[in-house]
Amino acid sequence: MPVNVPNYPPFPVAPILAAIDIGTNSIHMVVVRIQPDLPAFTIIGREKETVRLGEREQQTGRLTPVAMARGLEALRRCQSIAQAQGAGEIIAVATSAVREAPNGRQYLQQIEQELGIEVDLISGPEEARRIYLGVLSGLEFGNLPHVIIDIGGGSTELILGDGREARFLSSTKVGAVRLNEQFVHSDPIRSEDYERLRAYVRGMLERPAEDLRSHLTPAETGCLRMVGTSGTIQALALLLAREKLGTVPLPLSGYEFSLSELEGVLERLQRLNLRERRNLPGLSERRSEIILAGATVLHEAMLLLGTSSVVVCERALREGLVVDWMMAHGLIADYLRYQESVRERSVIRMAQRYQVNVDHSEHVADLVLTLFDQLNGVLHDWGSPTTEGLPWRELLKAAAILHNCGHYISHSAHHKHSYYLIRHGELLGYTEAEIEVIANLARYHRKGTPKKKHESYLTLTHKQHRRFVDQASALLRLAVALDRRQLGAVERIWLEYDAEARLLHLYIQPAQADDPCDLELWSLDFKKEAFETEYGVKLVSHRASAQAGLLTTAAP
Repeated sequence: MPVNVPNYPPFPVAPILAAIDIGTNSIHMVVVRIQPDLPAFTIIGREKETVRLGEREQQTGRLTPVAMARGLEALRRCQSIAQAQGAGEIIAVATSAVREAPNGRQYLQQIEQELGIEVDLISGPEEARRIYLGVLSGLEFGNLPHVIIDIGGGSTELILGDGREARFLSSTKVGAVRLNEQFVHSDPIRSEDYERLRAYVRGMLERPAEDLRSHLTPAETGCLRMVGTSGTIQALALLLAREKLGTVPLPLSGYEFSLSELEGVLERLQRLNLRERRNLPGLSERRSEIILAGATVLHEAMLLLGTSSVVVCERALREGLVVDWMMAHGLIADYLRYQESVRERSVIRMAQRYQVNVDHSEHVADLVLTLFDQLNGVLHDWGSPTTEGLPWRELLKAAAILHNCGHYISHSAHHKHSYYLIRHGELLGYTEAEIEVIANLARYHRKGTPKKKHESYLTLTHKQHRRFVDQASALLRLAVALDRRQLGAVERIWLEYDAEARLLHLYIQPAQADDPCDLELWSLDFKKEAFETEYGVKLVSHRASAQAGLLTTAAP
């Protein structure tokens, strides 16, 4: 599956970009200067504020008004700083706390309405993928296996990679803020509470650790290196470095501490109360509240994975957002080659997981893209280089491949099941908005057309996205009809358009000369109403054996 890289014009000057990570504990921003000719980026500014979005309402799990207000104020400051440093664009993602909160989406809409910042809500595995990209931008792996651990406020990501494609990505709901609320009820923590904390963390991490180790060869098991990227790990490194070296290493990236050193710190942290932890050198007031829980996660992960030390990397999710942006803009070609087709591979993997007839789906994709391309500039402009928004053609292709995945659940109403599986199937490389468009396209490949009363359609918050689903789903219906028997009976199609009569002729060329393709032609006539209504034309289909021509428009 070829990669569809947008044909962006060359950058006249080195652009400045701001990337924001809205996490459970903190909001982080990095401002970078992109160097397209290298390609690379230079960090010119950082901002961080602890907002504790993870302190949600206990009964409902909703984000609290106080936490949301803190987050909005922090984002407003980030926006001002980014603009003052010349950032031409701000990209932002939200993770665990917003992902799990019932009012998380409403909060992101509020952010967009008040600040104009569009925030992508990403899945745990997608968060892990971008963390991996960020680490690779700042650390050389030398083709050796490394496990990356990122301990956030609400989740912990474990990643296995060797500098090429990630072998394993996982996200587990054990984070420092979450654990602190669940298990730390005394000051200092009671020994029985700490043992419960340890047992819970170990139980939660056992499965992902086991799965990660299954991706190692026997020879690699004994030489696995660990890289730590979170605020928890950086705080521990600073604490240990001051005690060991009497100073803080600059940069902190590359500093390594051992399992035995971590265990010594853990023993002390268990004995200290909050006031005493706040007095530890280099430990912020808010970090001191959750450091014990975070350090416990690191300790249990190291034991489960058999690693004896951890190396600090200061690059993580925010820098991964920058790398992802550079790839989307065609600035990275050879570097991180494995990432060039992550989206397409993710679609195929999902199709295989849900036992989709991939040959049929890829043929439907070829047919719908032929319709899309030949009608571009005639009945629609979604393929124009000047059309802003999402990579429309690529999203249509993904939807065509996955449109039948709902059969995995049930044949009845399988289009609705397809929406659910795509929406919650953790497609990698796609933003939340892109996944929503793909899922809706699949949802409307049959039966009723998009309506405002449909819950899935209402999740498309942008008018432009709804308009694309309206028009592209009508094309997908035609493509599905053209492979009604799922045999690839229609080899080629081409179109002729009479603009004066608003008449579109669709010619089909059978794969077998003696095949009348009666079922495909009947299905096409049965399915064409949505297309005719959406585009305001009359569609007439023909079986033809002549050589395919290009779309022509009859002179008025």
